[in-house]
Amino acid sequence: MENVHDEISVDVRDPHALTRFSRGFERIFRSCYSRKFGDIVIVCIGTDRSTGDCLGPLVGHKLQLIQYSMVSVYGTLDHPVHAKNLKEEIHSIGRKHKHPFLIGIDACLGKPERIGQITIGKGPLRPGAGVNKELPEIGHMHITGVVNMSGFMEYLTLQNTRLNLVMRMADTISNGIHFTIWKYIDDKEDRHSFLPDKISDHETSQKQDQK
Repeated sequence: MENVHDEISVDVRDPHALTRFSRGFERIFRSCYSRKFGDIVIVCIGTDRSTGDCLGPLVGHKLQLIQYSMVSVYGTLDHPVHAKNLKEEIHSIGRKHKHPFLIGIDACLGKPERIGQITIGKGPLRPGAGVNKELPEIGHMHITGVVNMSGFMEYLTLQNTRLNLVMRMADTISNGIHFTIWKYIDDKEDRHSFLPDKISDHETSQKQDQK
């Protein structure tokens, strides 16, 4: 697992990818989330009409299994969130949720050596940047998966991406998120048991318990 500033990258082909992703997601999540937020809203961006761009909807489809009242998922195979409806969905989230904590998930293109890398980072997702689209930023933290090579005929490249790679990424991301959320929510209805006010206090108590 590679730690670069406020981002953590995991190679999906690593035999321990799920464990590394779960730890990385938890680390970034705990550093960004606090009790000032309300619901956790996961926004999975992409379309099922393109193999390379279906990472988001696949993750959203798998995350529908989460049944916690304080967690909502937008962007699935049945109801994708994509370039044409992203602004509308952002407005809808703002109306339905008070002070939501947003997690943005999307596929992206990158250098050949980066294909298969999942990146978890602080701050917003910038969807559409790889295909020269100007779309609104979204997320207090983001997850991206490099599904293919950038630099030439991006739309065709996305169409010719291997589904096997995208599925492996979707499984890793969805399972890692599900495990972390399950780990932290003691009671589906009890928001106050979700996370401590400060990460440092939490880590301090862990160290004391270990002594």
